[in-house]
Formats: sequence, C-alpha cells, structure tokens
Amino acid sequence: MDFMRLLKSLEELLYELVSWLVFYPLTFWRALTRPLSMMRYADLELDDQLDEQYDDTVSPPLFLLITLLLSQALSGAFPVDPSFAQETKLSSSTANLLIARGVVFGIFPMAMAVTLLVARNIRVTRRTLRPPFFSQCYVAAPFVFLIGLTVDFLIMPREQGLVFGLLALAAAILWYGQAQIRWFRQDLTIGTGKAIGLFVIAFLMAVICSLAVAIAATYLLPRWNA
Repeated sequence: MDFMRLLKSLEELLYELVSWLVFYPLTFWRALTRPLSMMRYADLELDDQLDEQYDDTVSPPLFLLITLLLSQALSGAFPVDPSFAQETKLSSSTANLLIARGVVFGIFPMAMAVTLLVARNIRVTRRTLRPPFFSQCYVAAPFVFLIGLTVDFLIMPREQGLVFGLLALAAAILWYGQAQIRWFRQDLTIGTGKAIGLFVIAFLMAVICSLAVAIAATYLLPRWNA
C-alpha cells in the first residue's frame, strides 16, 4: 500500500509539473495583458474549495516562484562583467539564490498588500493579508522578470547592455505603476492623485527593504556556501 501511495504521489507530481508547460504561459500572458482581471480572479479563487482553486492557472505564489526560477536560469546565459564576479559568487548555490530572490522580490507584493490594508483601516493579520498578497503575486511576476533582465543587461561587460537595461527598467516601472495605481483606485475608490501617492510610498518602501535584503544576501550567502 505504501508503494502504491508513492506511485500515486509521483503520478500527481509528474502531472503537476507537466501541466505548468500549459498553464504557466497562459497565466503569464493574462497577468501581463490583464493584470487587474487576474487580481480579481485571485481574490475570487480563494473562496473556492481547496482542490478547485486556480484550476485554469498557476497559483499566485507558485507563479511568482516559477518566474523567479526562469529569470535565474536566463541570467546564466548572459555574460558578466569581471568586476561583478565576487557578487555573483552566491549563485553557486541555486537553492540559496532562489530563496534570496524570493524574499527580495516577495517584498513588493507584500508592501502593496500591506499598504492596501492600512489604507482601508483593516488590521494586518495572516488572514486579512492573504487575499491582497495573492492578488499582488500575479502582478509582481512580470515586473520581477523585467527587473531580472535589467540587472542581467546592466552587468554585461563593457556596458554592452546598458541601453537595453535602462529600457527594461523603464518598462518594468511604468507597467507595474499603472497596474498598481488602477488597483488602488478601484479597491479604495479614490482619485488618481491619491492612488499615485500610495503607490509611490509602497514602492519606495519595497525598494529600500529589497536593497537591504539583497545587500545582506550578497555578503551572507557566499559564506553559507563555503
């Protein structure tokens, strides 16, 4: 019986992994082209039964994690300026780097979700934070993918990717900003000016926290890998 349960678990795991080949591109396209629709979808799916949630997409946190994994894999195809060799040493451990990226970029959906709750005067708890955080993961994934490309271009030798890096950064911020501003406007029923203000505050907080975590990871992870 234990062997049959193991086979059944492996069967489910294999199906889940292969299904990502279908549902991940669909989820990414929908998140990129219809971010607000996907955020509403994430909220509604949390009310379904556990085995019926996100039946036609990848679940939000998993979607963000897969995106980070793909971004990390893509980074390996880019040449790196020798001056960044020490900083990129932490990539010798794929698991550690993925965890670090997950924490760094997970700060963005967390910051936006907390900002929404505070603006609504809702107490921040695990239960109240879950729906907006899940919604934000769908929007964060295309953003962090573009940010990953930005970093890859900027650390290329002899500034070969400087222009492409700046373009990717501008596209990431503009796309992410418009989605968040529209989200704040709809969910809080406020004007564009207030929505922009909330986005700027949340975004700056996320950037500061992410940079602090990234700097700490740059120094700590190589020591853990030693």
